[in-house]
Amino acid sequence: MEVIRGYRNIKPHHRGSVVTIGNFDGVHHGHRLLIAHLVAKGRELGAPTMLITFEPLPREYLQGQQVPARLTRFREKARLLEEIGIDFLLCFPFNQRTRQQPAEWVCEGFLHDLLAVRYVVVGDDFRFGEGRRGNYDMLKAAGDRLGYDVSHIGTLTFDHERVSSTRIREALAQGDLVHAEKLLGRPYAITGRVVYGRQLGRQLGVPTANIRLQRYRAALVGVFAVTVEGLSRPLQGIANIGVRPTVDGKEPMLEVHLFDFEGDVYGQLLKVTFRHKIRDERAFESIAALERQIKQDILDARDWFARQSGAPRS
Repeated sequence: MEVIRGYRNIKPHHRGSVVTIGNFDGVHHGHRLLIAHLVAKGRELGAPTMLITFEPLPREYLQGQQVPARLTRFREKARLLEEIGIDFLLCFPFNQRTRQQPAEWVCEGFLHDLLAVRYVVVGDDFRFGEGRRGNYDMLKAAGDRLGYDVSHIGTLTFDHERVSSTRIREALAQGDLVHAEKLLGRPYAITGRVVYGRQLGRQLGVPTANIRLQRYRAALVGVFAVTVEGLSRPLQGIANIGVRPTVDGKEPMLEVHLFDFEGDVYGQLLKVTFRHKIRDERAFESIAALERQIKQDILDARDWFARQSGAPRS
């Protein structure tokens, strides 16, 4: 999959694609239904597939600190889209200029003149352009006039429930990883590079691999049993995700203690998959109390993994 950043990097071979547009946060079951339709249409027409998205997401630009948690960072989203079979991922910065583009220009100047799209498919609630004036009806009328086909995909339901990024965020916030997995179509995971931390875990005898969440709010908070990929073999472990209130933490951080592993993991790109919630994050009255709780958390996580595998408890 080729990643294209901004208008200036659009090349002649990107023109004539079949296209969809949206945030696609989480790349969940509903998104996959739409993308599968796009891929099938591309094969039918002999055209490449293009997904157009934004970074930051529009709601992150517009809502600032009040923004809902993000389910997938850009790197994770790109990896998932490549696995599904998207040929081109076109990413625009969402800023004041993007926000003020007239809906008519999106239909004509962008999709028709710049990209020469052959086909566009969107979700049934798709809105675009300045003031969100553009909708499916406007896009369909423009396509009929300018010579590209337009269709929309209805909302997917699962067990009589609408599949949406909002509902997945709610399930994760409640620690309901099973329900989140059903809606996502996969277990929830975070991928990131290990950075240097405050070394507190090492001082407590529980070294951790630290992954910064940067400016993004976490979709889930607490202590979890996790599996980790990206090293020599898949590993089990325990993770704390949050701001670490006992040590006056300010920046959201994912801290992972790997079971039965010794080695240098700094700089490694790890995929941390959340399997079971152990407890909520909370502040402790002392470092000693925190240390005691971490040791209990490790026992609880090991016990949970043993029960899943049917192995005798240690």
